[in-house]
Amino acid sequence: MRPTEVNWNLNSPAESGRPKVCAVSYLNTVPLVWGLMHGPQRGVFDLEFALPSECARQLSSGEADIGIVPVAALLDGNYGIFRGTGIACHGAVRSILLTSKVPFHQIRTLATDSGSRSSVMLCRILLKHRYNVEPRRISMPADLDAMLDAADASLIIGDPALRMDPEALRNQGYYVADLGQEWFDLTGLPMVFAVWAGKPSLVTPEREQAFLGSYLYGRNHIEDIVKTEHEVRGVTPDAVREYFTRYILFELGEQEYKGMERYLAYARQMESLPVL
Repeated sequence: MRPTEVNWNLNSPAESGRPKVCAVSYLNTVPLVWGLMHGPQRGVFDLEFALPSECARQLSSGEADIGIVPVAALLDGNYGIFRGTGIACHGAVRSILLTSKVPFHQIRTLATDSGSRSSVMLCRILLKHRYNVEPRRISMPADLDAMLDAADASLIIGDPALRMDPEALRNQGYYVADLGQEWFDLTGLPMVFAVWAGKPSLVTPEREQAFLGSYLYGRNHIEDIVKTEHEVRGVTPDAVREYFTRYILFELGEQEYKGMERYLAYARQMESLPVL
């Protein structure tokens, strides 16, 4: 998905008067923004795309009014949440993979994909609470071979993870964990990875409905999304379809928000620890 061309003026409101929205450029966001791009909600916001960490940065700096941001970004400021939609899973998620040369309880160094602070924090939480380790972290691009040359284990997220074959890696002797499943095994709760958030004054029922309507439009056009996105992402049509229908939850309810609060409680504890 190529970024939408938007004229951003950082010192004054957009000429259109519409809120400036930064959306994640990964495949898992496409159904959420399909209506904003192609449906009845098109033109409600000025829209651009970036990595999760960049969306969080733009929201924090004021370059964006609203963003779909990693949940860990909620630790940083006073953001309002547009409830009802986001990116979550209830069990395996497929797009957040921990791959290790050693059993997980023996990991001492971890190469992390810098694209999402939430996933890195999730990995830290799970390694500490499930495997009693707190490895030293090395941030680097998502290249499995290079990461495993530099560290005991790698964390790869998003589209690069979808192009990996976990079973083939296990057959090669690696240890592979899906962090969505690991979270569910730890807590019994869904994991929320990202939510629409922004300036509290911008959170209105009408805008929440716009985000929900955009997703519902996307849900009704999944086959269009599969056809449009699979080749661009380097993923088979069946894999894209399975990802949207088996792994990712886009509508958030009481259990999802309970899981989000549990994650944030763990994250606050981790943030109080020394950074390794």
